[in-house]
Amino acid sequence: MHRLVPFVFVLLLLVAPAQAQQAAPSGSTSDEAAVETRRPIPYPIQPRPSFQRAVEKGTRTTDGTPGENYWTNYARYDLNAEITPSDSMLHGSGTITFINRSPDSLRTLALHLRQNVHAQGMERTRRAEITGGMTVENLAFDGQDMVELTSRADLRREGMGYVTDATRMRVILPQSVAPGDSVTLSTEWSFRVPGEDNFRMGQDGEVYYLAYWYPHLAVYDDVDGWVAELYQGDGEFYMGYADYELSVTVPEGWIVGATGKLQNPEEVLAEQTQSRLEQAANTSDIVNVVTEEDRGAGTATANATNEDGTLTWTFQADQVRDVAFGTSAKYVWDATSAETNEGSSMIHSMYRPGTSQWDRSAEFSQFSIEHLSDMLMPYPYPHMTAVEGIIGGGMEFPMITLIGGNRNSPESLFGVTYHEISHMWVPMIVGTNEKRHAWLDEGTTTFNENEGASEFFGTDNWVPSENWFYRFAGSAQEAPSMRHADLYPSDGPQRVYASYAKPGTMLHALRGVLGDETFFEAYREYVDRWAYKHPTPYDFFNTFEDVSGQELDWFWRGAFYEKWSLDHAIESVDTSGDQPTVTVEDRDNLVMPVILKATYADGETVTRKTDVTPWMNGERSVTITLPAGDLEKVELDPEAYLPDVDRTNNDWTK
Repeated sequence: MHRLVPFVFVLLLLVAPAQAQQAAPSGSTSDEAAVETRRPIPYPIQPRPSFQRAVEKGTRTTDGTPGENYWTNYARYDLNAEITPSDSMLHGSGTITFINRSPDSLRTLALHLRQNVHAQGMERTRRAEITGGMTVENLAFDGQDMVELTSRADLRREGMGYVTDATRMRVILPQSVAPGDSVTLSTEWSFRVPGEDNFRMGQDGEVYYLAYWYPHLAVYDDVDGWVAELYQGDGEFYMGYADYELSVTVPEGWIVGATGKLQNPEEVLAEQTQSRLEQAANTSDIVNVVTEEDRGAGTATANATNEDGTLTWTFQADQVRDVAFGTSAKYVWDATSAETNEGSSMIHSMYRPGTSQWDRSAEFSQFSIEHLSDMLMPYPYPHMTAVEGIIGGGMEFPMITLIGGNRNSPESLFGVTYHEISHMWVPMIVGTNEKRHAWLDEGTTTFNENEGASEFFGTDNWVPSENWFYRFAGSAQEAPSMRHADLYPSDGPQRVYASYAKPGTMLHALRGVLGDETFFEAYREYVDRWAYKHPTPYDFFNTFEDVSGQELDWFWRGAFYEKWSLDHAIESVDTSGDQPTVTVEDRDNLVMPVILKATYADGETVTRKTDVTPWMNGERSVTITLPAGDLEKVELDPEAYLPDVDRTNNDWTK
């Protein structure tokens, strides 16, 4: 990836097509002149000025490794939540400790109150139930209550306080938090849990799933400082890392699955449930931990220990970016274990009996953890839990995913399960900004999902007929991937196409360009370098270039910044000479190498892969000379790595 783009060079690129057109013969018609016009040339990637400043400060590099001065802030949360199903309320309390690892003194902290997306009058990218949002009942610093500030006079009088702005809160401290120091806030809050399928969380009376349910520190990073954008619904999250202590209080009989390891099984589980759970931890077989019979007998959980008939479940999680939990009095519970190459992790599946395909949920989760641990890096957390209900698709949070209920086939449940579990690597371990660069987590996850499904079912999920990338490629509904998630139209396929299908397909193409070994070496190196850190697309690009030893700006530009399509076509095959030649025409604008397979009458095959120099020089065709012999067949991109939108012109037979 080029680091600087001289203005003169950009100017030359902008005027190049016009110059090419002017170069047409003086007697040619306008149509003939258009044919002579050379293709657009992908210009170099220029990182944002804030990234370039980070390189100068030594927190980032131009080879994709974190700089020697790289840092991330950290936090500790001690959170308590109580769910009261009778009125669908969550009452929360806790402490939030911010640890300043940056080189800057910070008097202001930024927090997210994402539940306010459900308040009246909020900016949203899709419809949502109005619940009133989150009520912050108390916020204190060092034992002193803070007040909500409405003017500068309030700040001068109080010396500290907070300002609420839609889904954000700005906390102004009495003094700055110096580098290396920490500060602790205590708070209480409450909100009504919205109905089902409301922005990745909610309840349907039987199942409650709680996400973005507490005041959450925004990220202060080395590139942009505080990143506290409004939560509007479509764009997801950008989160820092923290340690969590979590207590969840629910009525007796309600099972809880959550981020973190359960700390008090002897207090909340019946003895037989504990015994089955221990059995599941030591086998790769599926164990029915809580059954329908247990539900009927009232032995799904321990008896209530609180006077109000409730149980308090406690969990602990280290180095995660968030906590979420699901709970229901209807769930049955399956469990097993998965090998991660560095030990094992528990697999939990919680669902309502009779939900279609869910009796295989634990099996699918087990395979997903093991396959991804082999492909990328070992899964680092003590468990992975899938809970059923309330949404149509799936949504990921550290160690837990929420997945919609009845599925019409094993392939459907497997696909969503693998996809959401893949997110444990990106953005949970590799902490990307999902709002600004949704493709960086959804694209890698879509790539992983296709790899996983192909392996599990013995199919090829990359064949064009199975890839809905081709439904929109080259159409008016296509959109570039390097766009903020909240800026795509809310009523069309552009966001999903540009964030999922297109980048996943482009990564498969990159695999074809680099070859399996180099591609996966670079992919694993990226995950390893940026585990528990916050990479940008430039870090991703630079890592692949560093590992492969290739300059790939032509690829990044076409794949992620533009809306160009690929159409390689066999223009002619000449077998009249000593050596056959194949001329391949490039009929669209996406730059990709030509991958060609030639088959001879004796069964011998020859594969050729060109570089992209002719296309970068503005050419529209390239001629490839093959070894002498009786040529029978020529195929372009026979393994369908490249995103060619018209494969009807990719074959020649004698």
